[in-house]
Amino acid sequence: MSMTVAHEITAGFMPLFDSAVLVVAGEMGFAAREGIELKLHRETSWANIRDRIAIGHFDVAHMLGPMPIACSLGLTPLASETIVPFSLGLGGNCVTVSNAVWQGMAADGAVPDLDPARAGKALGLLVRERAAAGREPLRFAVVHPHSGHNYELRYWLAACGIDPDRDIEIVIVPPPFMADALSVGRIDGYCVGEPWNSAAVAAGTGHIVTVKALLWRNSPEKVLGVRKVWAEEHPDALAALLRALHHSARWCQDPAHRGELAALMARPAFLGEPEAIQTPILTGLLQLGGAAERRVEDFFLPFDKAANFPWKSHALWFYTQMVRWGQLPHTPQNLAVARDCYRPDLYRSALKPLGVALPGANAKVEGALKVATPVGSAGASLVLGPDGFFDGQIFDPDRIDAYIAGQGRA
Repeated sequence: MSMTVAHEITAGFMPLFDSAVLVVAGEMGFAAREGIELKLHRETSWANIRDRIAIGHFDVAHMLGPMPIACSLGLTPLASETIVPFSLGLGGNCVTVSNAVWQGMAADGAVPDLDPARAGKALGLLVRERAAAGREPLRFAVVHPHSGHNYELRYWLAACGIDPDRDIEIVIVPPPFMADALSVGRIDGYCVGEPWNSAAVAAGTGHIVTVKALLWRNSPEKVLGVRKVWAEEHPDALAALLRALHHSARWCQDPAHRGELAALMARPAFLGEPEAIQTPILTGLLQLGGAAERRVEDFFLPFDKAANFPWKSHALWFYTQMVRWGQLPHTPQNLAVARDCYRPDLYRSALKPLGVALPGANAKVEGALKVATPVGSAGASLVLGPDGFFDGQIFDPDRIDAYIAGQGRA
């Protein structure tokens, strides 16, 4: 049957599994059903995504959760007001180290159980041993300065007594190059989204030591970044896209579609990696290296637990990390920009006609839910959490000054 195209939308994405909600919306007909011709463009680095949305090549893009905040705050080469009306999922990242670093960590007490506290303690001992022996600091890679990866890696290290600016070196490497950079010894470890951790394990060159889903449970990762001027000029197109993404996310979450989803994402136009490399993110059963495996609850959620809702508390936590690591000063103006970047109002207005579960609030205390908790919502029932940080900290978006003051650096 022919569908009328009411809207043409150009979207950029990176070859990461968590682009799936955007890819599936285009490839499985959810966008077309909403009258959208979705033109997907694969990019090679987050810097390209950032710059191409700034100059108008893309209307929307698969983006790192903190990136639109950084764009709106002018922390990028081409400042551009970018908003977040939809989240593309929770979790999905890991920290992977070289086999040599894993051997050193194991000698200092690490075991292949993904426990952040135990792994971090062992890494700290290894870092200090290397320093005492006069060796170069370990070099870890993240995908972009304004990324959940940078902030969660730093948060983990600092909470375990490792100063991420002095005790190790942090460099930027695009996600598809991570496993190769590790295998040739250019880096000693990295924090990246799947499938680029499982790729190193499959190649026999890396070991997964912990995961985002345990550092901060059900935490934000990729989002739909939208040029604010485009959103204001095309409200109907944006609302239609958000509905298409909602249906796509629900499809992606359904275990019955895993085989079809893996086959789609394996295509050269998307990930270009074998389907087997995608099994961990689809099932939560991770091969860690050295024949060890571990099942992680809620490793990656494309739909469940309000995974698509753009919580202002997520934006504000990212903002506190920008302040913590010296990327910008904490001022009322900067705080307001960060808070206004995530747009639950647009999410609500687009999805309200569908009668779906919508949270009653725009922000929540992060780290307060120890177990999965049903919450009041407009529409159907909604379950949130658990959302705890591994070190037991709580982030209350109404007490931001106190949180920033208490952070420290390591």
